[in-house]
Amino acid sequence: MIDRIAAIAAGSLSAAAPLLPAALGGLLTARAGSLTVALEGSMLAGAFAAAAVANAAAPALAAAGAAAAGGAAVAAMALVAAALAGMILALLVGACAELLGADVFVAGLAANLLAPGAASMISQALYGTKGVLVAEALRAPAIWPAGFAEIPLLGRALFGQGWILYLLAFAAMILVFILDKSVFGLRIKAAGEDPEISRAAGIDPRIYRIAAHLVAGAAAGLSGAFLASQVAAFVPGISAGRGWIALVAVYLGGRKAGGVALSCLGFGFLIAASNALQGGSSASSGAALLSALPYVATAIALIAWRRAARGAHGARGDRWRI
Repeated sequence: MIDRIAAIAAGSLSAAAPLLPAALGGLLTARAGSLTVALEGSMLAGAFAAAAVANAAAPALAAAGAAAAGGAAVAAMALVAAALAGMILALLVGACAELLGADVFVAGLAANLLAPGAASMISQALYGTKGVLVAEALRAPAIWPAGFAEIPLLGRALFGQGWILYLLAFAAMILVFILDKSVFGLRIKAAGEDPEISRAAGIDPRIYRIAAHLVAGAAAGLSGAFLASQVAAFVPGISAGRGWIALVAVYLGGRKAGGVALSCLGFGFLIAASNALQGGSSASSGAALLSALPYVATAIALIAWRRAARGAHGARGDRWRI
């Protein structure tokens, strides 16, 4: 019983880890008044970029005299590539919405469709396959002494994870600071709540909305790198709806950083519990429900944002975007 609880606790953190940075990035765009739905695409783009860079650097890693240092360098390059890939996709969405006047929801859906197709084409061109792209150099080992993971109940969850999970936790803390404590975050919020006052203060709301998209894209890209590190490979569809789940967490958390974090942990627990119940009829039902969640999430996010936009428009007359 204790072993099962420990496994579910570890699985919950592992499942919540890629959701939290992406959801906080989505929250930033929501506060900017230009909610992104491209988190799914940015996750997948980040996963592919990380695996591609790690795969390309594998020969250099094998030839390096110091394997540990070489592995750290490859991992760092892979993470940077993941963040950049997520940002590029997010930049397309932000630029189309803010500079070309496109509907941000439609632009985000287009980005989500573009990401898997682009990954497939690039993989075919560079590696001759549209399937799994193995990248062993991307595997992230645990950084704590093995004995720490043997602590009852929470030892495996807190000390038995790969080091990229702790990096995502650090990234989430930075995002919370940006959201609630930084001047940048305050300007993002002002751009979303009252664009006219922002313009009067010499602040272009469009620039800050695009910046919010870029931060969200980088966060989702890192989340994608984490997913790839778990299997040391890029697998088509590896994001598996997690970008949509992160989007729903923005609303379930009341559009507050603490609430978003709790929502992500809740989703992580559901995913871990579903995995722990594999083999029984209840497991099949849970897995089916979880697989349907991303599609339900699309409707929930759209309806919630539309209602918020209408309420804000009625209260202030601003032009909110979806």
